[in-house]
Amino acid sequence: MKKTQAGILVIDDKEDILFAAKMVLKKHFEEIHTLADPKKALALLSENRIDVLLMDMNYRIGFEDGREGIYLLKEIKAFSPTTVVILMTAFGKVETAVEGLKLGAFDYILKPWDNDKLIATVKQAVAESRRERKQEQAKPKESVFIGGSPAIKRAYSLAEKVAATDANVLILGENGTGKSAMARHIHQRSQRAAQPFVHVDLGALNENIFESELFGYARGAFTDAKADTPGRFELADKGTIFLDEIGNVPLHLQSKLLQVIQNKQVTRLGEAKARPVDVRIITATNASLKALTAAREFREDLYYRINTMEILLPPLRERREDLAPLAQFLLDAMAGKYERDTLVFAPDALNQIEKHAWNGNIREMENRIERAVILSDNGMINVSDLDLDIIIETEVSQDIQLSDMERTAIERALQKHGNNISKTAEELGLSRAALYRRMEKYDMK
Repeated sequence: MKKTQAGILVIDDKEDILFAAKMVLKKHFEEIHTLADPKKALALLSENRIDVLLMDMNYRIGFEDGREGIYLLKEIKAFSPTTVVILMTAFGKVETAVEGLKLGAFDYILKPWDNDKLIATVKQAVAESRRERKQEQAKPKESVFIGGSPAIKRAYSLAEKVAATDANVLILGENGTGKSAMARHIHQRSQRAAQPFVHVDLGALNENIFESELFGYARGAFTDAKADTPGRFELADKGTIFLDEIGNVPLHLQSKLLQVIQNKQVTRLGEAKARPVDVRIITATNASLKALTAAREFREDLYYRINTMEILLPPLRERREDLAPLAQFLLDAMAGKYERDTLVFAPDALNQIEKHAWNGNIREMENRIERAVILSDNGMINVSDLDLDIIIETEVSQDIQLSDMERTAIERALQKHGNNISKTAEELGLSRAALYRRMEKYDMK
């Protein structure tokens, strides 16, 4: 029997599971890797072409909710988009596996598995991986929509200029405005384009693992540190590291990040030796770092270190002329993803797209259009497919009224608490950073 030429990786903290999987898979596929420590997954992916990854959902004793698996899935899909992921889970944990499917996993299998079912699922995943790689290679280099509004054209003009340098870049913008796409755009046009692009979501990184994830660790540095492991900065060596949601880094950890940026060296946990790293640093946030700095919640020296060049991405409500072209761009992309031909918007759907508030910005539009492509069965995208049928003519004026109400509520709460930010934020159900953003929005000093 001829083996399929493919790279397969199995991640599970139980050695008997890894052994059993390898014995079954090696009869059908050329290259089988196994890994007991999920923290080494990105390092292995950076060194090998992995077509399909099978991964358990739980790794630590006492943690059975699958959160570790979900976090790892997000990291893998961001780091290696064409690696197809199959989740392995026990019968009682199917609900978490279904959540994984929504986040990009290809399929799931139950443990203990049926060998024939396992082989069939992996073969389907290999075919899917090849299809995705073919699509990725066929994509033109420019895969981001820019648009024609002055604000977005100004942002991308700055990006083109700064891409040719190694200057640190801070990207600002609301959730969903395309900060990650902008970071990749800069990397792809830099002299580091052929080197790694490592995306780190600092907002999802627990502060207990902040140092080990970013800077790596030596064997024995802590209980589960069974081998020397590089951090994200080392994985990004010669390339670009994108630190998303930089405003979420706790104050007591900001000094350690600043030292790495200044000295261009990392010291793994449990080691005394500093390791040089050559990385281009791009950061992003939806918070007002100026306000956080003024409130002494973000280090001023770190702010100026990451802010050699600042690029502001406008929300969709400030680029209304781009709504219809952006919707068409996303429709074409989704039609390609789902292999659908000749999909078009109905006139009333385009009309509602241009009226909608799009508070979730590009991410919201992308999700709604993907939903519409899945639901459409006649080649026409209707208002009901987009779930925009509740939008009415008075939406703009309603938004203005709501903004006035929000400003008034903030003013009253500040007056009530004698301008105490912490108490005001608590009463309004906001974080301090969110309150500062709103105060800056309404020019409230």
